[in-house]
Amino acid sequence: MRKPQRSGRDQAYLVTEARPSKSADIAYRERRYLIMMGIRTICFITALLMFVNHLGWLTAIPVIGAVVIPYFAVVFANGGREPYSRGFRQYQPNLPERYVPPGSAPPNDQSSGQGRDSHVPPASATGH
Repeated sequence: MRKPQRSGRDQAYLVTEARPSKSADIAYRERRYLIMMGIRTICFITALLMFVNHLGWLTAIPVIGAVVIPYFAVVFANGGREPYSRGFRQYQPNLPERYVPPGSAPPNDQSSGQGRDSHVPPASATGH
């Protein structure tokens, strides 16, 4: 006899594993572009100040940053959506252990017929 097929609706999936929306992705790319261009502006102003103060070859460091950063900013901004290959994970609850007050017996698990601590031998069996 064949097992009945389970449909995809029988499983719960974590919402945090869902792909970000397009508007969130675009906002992230715009923010990253603006930050990079802000860094470029700071490099450019620093290069001007260093040139005016006759700091010689040290002026080349921020100039290189001001020239190279726009290329990477545009490539990252136009690169499209971030790759997403994690897929869905089935929901696995991570519940804490049930509190047992000191001196009371642990509750029995009704489904298996054994207590939660059934794998621990009784104190008399350990020879103490």
